[in-house]
Amino acid sequence: MAEPQVLAGAEPFYVENGNIGVLVSHGYTGNPQSMRYLSEGLAKAGFTVALPRLKGHGTTPADMATSSASDWVADLEKASAWLQQRCDTLFVTGLSMGGTLTLLVAGQHPALFKGIIPINAFLFSTNPDLASLAFMSPAPAEVQGVGNDVKAEGVAELAYPVVPVPTIKELFTLMKVADEMLPRITCPALIFASRNDHVVPPANSEYIFQKLPNADKQLLWLENSYHVATLDNDKDLILQKSIDFIKVHTQQTTR
Repeated sequence: MAEPQVLAGAEPFYVENGNIGVLVSHGYTGNPQSMRYLSEGLAKAGFTVALPRLKGHGTTPADMATSSASDWVADLEKASAWLQQRCDTLFVTGLSMGGTLTLLVAGQHPALFKGIIPINAFLFSTNPDLASLAFMSPAPAEVQGVGNDVKAEGVAELAYPVVPVPTIKELFTLMKVADEMLPRITCPALIFASRNDHVVPPANSEYIFQKLPNADKQLLWLENSYHVATLDNDKDLILQKSIDFIKVHTQQTTR
């Protein structure tokens, strides 16, 4: 069976630049397009960057419906292995479910990452109607999409217009596991949260900030962006603060 065609703009992004690597993850029903600006900026700053396209994303909703949380974790682990072959120091960042994956891989490998940068990370929902779909039988094949929450005019996220219902259970499983692993994350953290987010309740980021055990952590509020902040009005702020965070914590590890 032929592989589904990847949407133009949804391709993965890998750049080899040196011994400091950054693992980057896009979000649920999105694709690398939402994280390309940040990834390209990190590469221009001199870092080696790995931004994989998670299975089922950037193709078709029907393709995504056959993917699982295990697939998405495996894709990120594979990209991490690529970085480990080239870099001495690793950081990880992600948007929305990519932030969830950021927390999960950092908890899975506490000694691997020198810092994490979750952006509007998703650990819990306040939408019982969405949660009810996880085990509904019979259930619709698709529901209305959650992508493209962008404040900036003329900017669009290349996300699916629908959510494949079979993957909702996968998303909630991923969120629960990442939540349980927070106490294992011992590296520094820079947490970005949009003050006005119509997809992920901002309380998620406050919760993450409180539960992470390392005292070296910062919660930075984004005042001029919605959920897809990496494409929105605060994208340059996210990029610059991320670069600063990586440089500071790289210097600390080499002293």
